[in-house]
Amino acid sequence: MDWLNYHHLLYFWMVAREGTILRAAEKLHIGQPAISTQLRSLEESLGQKLFRKSGRTLELTETGRTVFRYADEIFSLGREMLDTLRGHPAGKPVKFIVGVVDVMPKLMARRLLEPALRLSDDLRLICVEDTLENLLGELILHKVDIVLSDSPVSAAFKVRAYNHALSESAVGLFATKDLARRYRKGFPQSLNGAPILLPSTSSAIRRSLDSWLESRDLHPRVRAEFDDTALLKAFGQTGEGLFPGSLAIQDEITRQYEVELVGEMQGVREHFFAISAERKIKHPAVLAISRTARPDQF
Repeated sequence: MDWLNYHHLLYFWMVAREGTILRAAEKLHIGQPAISTQLRSLEESLGQKLFRKSGRTLELTETGRTVFRYADEIFSLGREMLDTLRGHPAGKPVKFIVGVVDVMPKLMARRLLEPALRLSDDLRLICVEDTLENLLGELILHKVDIVLSDSPVSAAFKVRAYNHALSESAVGLFATKDLARRYRKGFPQSLNGAPILLPSTSSAIRRSLDSWLESRDLHPRVRAEFDDTALLKAFGQTGEGLFPGSLAIQDEITRQYEVELVGEMQGVREHFFAISAERKIKHPAVLAISRTARPDQF
């Protein structure tokens, strides 16, 4: 029978968390050579590499990520056992792991996930942000329970996954008070030459925005493009240009970024989907999201 050396696993887990052997050694109060030796022993016993070098830090290999997830569960269970023995039992939380596509508006993701958090105090929400392609890979391997996306999965991805329409929203342009006052009059023709901030071409909404501008023969001055919509709004908050946002979260946008609505982009709609590995949704948290966020909600 093969036995796992849990001391080796602990050192691996700490290095994976800290990113370097030096920081792990400081946390564990032992020397770096000892940790390096233990890591090599663990890799030899498993027969696979767990880390690769990335500059000054260590990056987990695919096998390393798998081992880390198991190690995280193991040591979490150990802490739970000690709490119970010390008279402080705690119910084991139900993990709900959600993949959020990196180009999706963060405020909208929060809005969609709120029903899951209200479902139970014992639910622990874990959000993972990445590209749609990478998250679909995680979904198929059941490493995430669901993927939130601004576009449906298509046959081009060659994966067996199912789209569930959650909601859609009209889209408007927002800006600081001074810019809004300047470009609100005569909107949308006032956009000719106006400074504008746009999401990257990899986002579904960008294609709709480009089509809308082209159909009206409007030519704003594109100041910057962003993968991260939160960063886009942060630049918009400083007055760098007008920026698009979902009218479903208009109140949150205007309050958080201290901006005003310039005008609605008539005909532009932003769509949001939950993508699952099963045709029929079974996870209670996903059911709570889908029942609350109806396609006609906004």
